[in-house]
Amino acid sequence: MADNISNESSASVGKLKAFFNTRKANTEKFGKLNVFLMFFFPLFICSMAEINQYKGIVPLAKLAVHHPGVIIFDYIIAGLIYFFFAAMFKSGFIATLIQSIVYMALSITELFKYGTNGNHLILSDMKLFRSVKSLKSFAYIKITPRLIIYCTIVVLFIAIVFWFNPKPKMKVGPRLIGALLCIFPFVGIIMFPVFYDPVYKVFGIDTTPATNTFKLNEKFRNNGFLAFIVQTATESYSTRLTEPENYDNQHVKDIIEAKVDINENFNGGVRPNVLVIMSESYADFRVFDELDIDEKYYEKFDEAREAGYAGTAITPTYASWTVRSEFELMFGLPVRGLNTPNMPQRELAKREQPALAQYFKSWGYDTVYVHPFTSSFYGRKNVYPRFGFDRLIFHDKETGESDFTVPVEYYGTYVDDKTIYNQLTALVKESDDPIYVHTTTMQNHQPYDQGEDPSDEFTNYLTWVQHTNEGLEQFLKDLEKLDEPVLVFFVGDHFPSLRGETSVYNKLGLNGENCKPLYEQHYFFWSNYDADYSSVPKEPVSFFYMPYVIMNIIDAPHDAFIETMMDYMKKLPVYSEEYDSSIPRDEELDMLTYDRVIGDVYSPTPIPDELLETTTDD
Repeated sequence: MADNISNESSASVGKLKAFFNTRKANTEKFGKLNVFLMFFFPLFICSMAEINQYKGIVPLAKLAVHHPGVIIFDYIIAGLIYFFFAAMFKSGFIATLIQSIVYMALSITELFKYGTNGNHLILSDMKLFRSVKSLKSFAYIKITPRLIIYCTIVVLFIAIVFWFNPKPKMKVGPRLIGALLCIFPFVGIIMFPVFYDPVYKVFGIDTTPATNTFKLNEKFRNNGFLAFIVQTATESYSTRLTEPENYDNQHVKDIIEAKVDINENFNGGVRPNVLVIMSESYADFRVFDELDIDEKYYEKFDEAREAGYAGTAITPTYASWTVRSEFELMFGLPVRGLNTPNMPQRELAKREQPALAQYFKSWGYDTVYVHPFTSSFYGRKNVYPRFGFDRLIFHDKETGESDFTVPVEYYGTYVDDKTIYNQLTALVKESDDPIYVHTTTMQNHQPYDQGEDPSDEFTNYLTWVQHTNEGLEQFLKDLEKLDEPVLVFFVGDHFPSLRGETSVYNKLGLNGENCKPLYEQHYFFWSNYDADYSSVPKEPVSFFYMPYVIMNIIDAPHDAFIETMMDYMKKLPVYSEEYDSSIPRDEELDMLTYDRVIGDVYSPTPIPDELLETTTDD
């Protein structure tokens, strides 16, 4: 028996050796075929990556007809990548395997991302990879027969290359030099305008500045997937945040010239509780008359607006990147001053940050941040403790960990907004001091496939908005009964993410020139006392001005920085290239933004100097 097993094992080893010997011989035996495979592969993998996210050959053919330079550019880039790996590993198979995995992974990610929220993939999105577990809760991921077929074709090509075993016929020195030469064009095309400007021009790559999501999507249609990825990487590097020219203490002081008499009046000494509610994906679609929205969905919202003061604020984002809006409301600074990054909190210096909570804390307020989602998403648990909050309240559905002190209920996928309202009411009641709260809700976040008709995501979304508004009614009634003053500011962070090809946005025919309504968010102030709304702007202003509007309503003390920002609100009410790309950059406002969150904080702040020293911890 043992002899039989030994003989079978020896036979298997012999067959395996024979297989690899044959494969090794194929390198020379099929030399011409192998040369063809190595030169054909870059075109093959480019085509498969494009076809996969286009969901067919016809759209790729149209791209090739209308923008042939783009296809040639893709092939050259793919060729450089392929021959770099082939030279480094002296193996066409390894190069084929690595590049196939990378290209198809990017293509599939693009397919799911656009299908989820109508936004195309850029390399900076990869920063969210560490939060992939959280992303799964709202991404539309569907494995289709078409996707399986395309991946199978790629796997079969990899198998063919494995069998024929192409290898570059070069000695070590020339191979390494060749690999190095493949790197230089990438460095040039990302970092040096003198190189990439003529290259993009020769191949007809669209380099139009994409100042909002719709213009970015238009660029995608012109460039295709792969050229789009490369060109937007170039754009990201060219617009990276750097220290402003002439940045120093004196220059900041010259900007902040306001002379302020500090007072502690607070409307006669009364410090009202301040509740800032940034409602996830909340938007008023009635701005589009052609949708003929039933008024029932917004009835309670309108009642709240009529009972307080209603206005319009310009959000710095659309469909995603909640933290842009969150940054502007928390800091009273424009994300444009940081070159509008997707995740501004990753640009901040590692130290105490002069967010608005720091001011409220200095005025004797308890300060709390509330978010009914996992604390690790967007790195909030690591970053937000530096913002001046005494408490951070999160809720992680998967782990069961929760900081909420009220019963947590769900509506759809996420925590019911009524739970948030109950938590805010409880915080006001529990605190001996006045309280400042910033809450970012989650109820109305996608996916919107839960309702009477899972395929009708827009109606489902409106139903959830109605639920939010009905909860608002009871919330405000509860606050009305309190014997202490409360000011509520309610605003949506951005219009919702809706599926790319079938969304209501496509039906409206929105593009980079007519999409302004998607950045206009209706808000309201409400109070259970006789608040003075006379200082609230009558015209739309950017999100980052709203904290100063709140300060005026509650008659809070002003330092020179606050006074300067209030002056800016009058002379530059909207500062957002997403909303209006024609608004020129303001170097002084940009410098103030840099100074406070990245620089040396020469501008006034309530934070003690010893806490403003940058650290290297995480």
